[in-house]
Amino acid sequence: MIGYYNYTVILTYISLLSSVTGMFFAVGFGGMQSHPEYAIICLMVSGLCDMFDGKVARTKKDRTESEKKFGIQIDSLCDIVCFGVLPSIIGYSVGMTDWCDLPILLLFPLCAVIRLAYFNVAEEERQKKTEDARKVYEGLPVTSVALILPLIYSFHKDIGRDCFPAVYGGALLLIAIAFITRFKIKKPSMRTMLIFIGIGVVELIWMLYKTNTR
Repeated sequence: MIGYYNYTVILTYISLLSSVTGMFFAVGFGGMQSHPEYAIICLMVSGLCDMFDGKVARTKKDRTESEKKFGIQIDSLCDIVCFGVLPSIIGYSVGMTDWCDLPILLLFPLCAVIRLAYFNVAEEERQKKTEDARKVYEGLPVTSVALILPLIYSFHKDIGRDCFPAVYGGALLLIAIAFITRFKIKKPSMRTMLIFIGIGVVELIWMLYKTNTR
């Protein structure tokens, strides 16, 4: 079969499947109502998987160059769906349904694609020069939406149904611009990643509490 099949890509595939499931929750699948809160949880699961897929892949010391390149490409392709397309579909499900919302819903995945394509090119060039691990990122990493958007969504009842689509849309616009803005962010260490996981758990509990509170 075409492709490379080993444990190094399992988390990447789980991330993709989680986000596609989130899309079904967002739009309402099989006659069920739209559940953006479930879609947000799927987004967080995808973020968690993406946080560790690279580290898992690097544990396989005998990877060929083709396997390494495949891993980079499949990661970016899945990230486009998980952190580019899913947030826009969630935006539609929370009320961004006017024609004036459409440019933002289209711009967000476009900026994510541009950033990820640029990252692939830059990473390939970097690996030709050094085997050292990457220390900084240029622009806001697309995975960051897995922490930012759940926090925003947790306040949707406080903000109100009429105002929340504008707040969510404004967040998408700012994040999209940050994706393609040239600034550097230090790559998080394992300790920082564990802190992010802790923040994610707190966000999840807070979101579930706020969602179920009348």
